[in-house]
Amino acid sequence: MTTNESRVPIPVHVITGFLGSGKSTLIRHLVAHKPRHERWVIVINEFGQVGIDQAMFEEDDDVIVKGLPGGCMCCQLAFVLQASLVNLIHRHRPDRLIVEPSGLGHPAGLLEMLRGEAFADALQLQEVIALLDPRRLDDPRSREHDTFQDQLLIADGVALTMTDLASREQRQAAWRYLENMWPPKRWVLEACHGRMPVSLLIEGHRHAREVEMDAHPGANAHRILRNTAPLVSLDEYRYREPAPGKPICERAESLGHASLGWRWHPDDRFSLDALTVLLDRLPPELRIKGVLHTDAGWKLYNRADGRATLTSSVWRRDSRLELIGPPPQLPLVERLEARLAACRDDASAQDSC
Repeated sequence: MTTNESRVPIPVHVITGFLGSGKSTLIRHLVAHKPRHERWVIVINEFGQVGIDQAMFEEDDDVIVKGLPGGCMCCQLAFVLQASLVNLIHRHRPDRLIVEPSGLGHPAGLLEMLRGEAFADALQLQEVIALLDPRRLDDPRSREHDTFQDQLLIADGVALTMTDLASREQRQAAWRYLENMWPPKRWVLEACHGRMPVSLLIEGHRHAREVEMDAHPGANAHRILRNTAPLVSLDEYRYREPAPGKPICERAESLGHASLGWRWHPDDRFSLDALTVLLDRLPPELRIKGVLHTDAGWKLYNRADGRATLTSSVWRRDSRLELIGPPPQLPLVERLEARLAACRDDASAQDSC
């Protein structure tokens, strides 16, 4: 394995997109297809306090993940991000750096920092990539949101995600929406299941014409992303281990949204049936993410736009659950915490007594 020992600037890729646009899925696909000789560092910023997205990855020396939960790296966490980048560059000497801002974060401040004097000789900012779920354009709350618009405006290229769930009309409307933007996008492609060619990331717009021919509406459907977990190390940022039977609750509010999250000790175990029934009954407007130890194993629960998926998880450190949405839509903390406690598996509850 090679490391970036020379003074050649490290390529930096910013992958942005609104809440639930599939940023982590796309990054997982890129990691699964990265050049074997390259070492990647991935910095993930989550709006909530708990930090769920890092739980989607396993450990390896070739891909290192740094999580920055609890705010926006573009503003509140700018100093933390700068210090973290310095540490990551010196410690791991990556060949490539990928930065995923919060879905509610405006990337302008982040881009200024990456292009700034502090990293002038160390980093080289590549094309900014924005993800867009075509169905979002049907929702005035998203379409008229300043951050939603600015994430697309500031991007060099746009990957259309969730296209298997969008109608042909919605996909075509998204293409027209992007074609009317100024400055014009260097490229637009459909990345169903996060399937964006890693060569586009590495070679940039030089490769765009080749992939666009296969991505425009009417082209053959993309293959489903293979179910291979990417390789990362786990983040230690702001971590406090909860005691058995005593979850840690985290709350935050900013940018017109609020987050409510919990972390449980890894020995605390839930009834999967009871838990999914509870989560499915929560308001459909809420964005819900969770990695949970259940009587059916460790599971990743992911709900966006009212559609939930449940898959196996490689995470084993603790159970985590997070809700994001407009403050009036969030349930009362004490009431939901009591209902979550009632979903705990009997064997786990006895062990922790």
